[in-house]
Amino acid sequence: MKKTLLSLLLLGASLFASSIEVKDGYARATPPNLPNSAAFMSITNNSDKDVALVWAKSNVSNVAELHTHDMKDGVMKMYQVPKIDIKANSTTTLQPGGFHIMLIDLIKKPLTSDQTVTLTLGFSNKEEMTLTIPVKTVMNGMNMNKMNMNHGNMKN
Repeated sequence: MKKTLLSLLLLGASLFASSIEVKDGYARATPPNLPNSAAFMSITNNSDKDVALVWAKSNVSNVAELHTHDMKDGVMKMYQVPKIDIKANSTTTLQPGGFHIMLIDLIKKPLTSDQTVTLTLGFSNKEEMTLTIPVKTVMNGMNMNKMNMNHGNMKN
């Protein structure tokens, strides 16, 4: 009887174990007057079935949308998408210049590196996940050595 009860308890626990892992999440710090930010992370699907991130919400913005970027007619354009696919047994990375979560109409302005953001993510398999991620100052790939800034030649 004890073995049967223990087996049922272990089976029940495994049914509630999440098949989705989120790592390396962060939100981008913003200048004082910028009303929007973005969140980035790696999402791993440890199941044998494809899932999708289908919604997000945050404690720091009135709206959270799933977005991506594409090059169209020589111009990089950002737009909302209905979902972000995470294939079975694989990882999808939300990153600058690709898929990301837009945090629109920030409630707490500006976002600074001493803050955290709480995100709740909703998936197509009905799983929900709430996580707290740090705010990071990111230079967005800017290489200061390549910028044309001849401060030594400036005249007062």
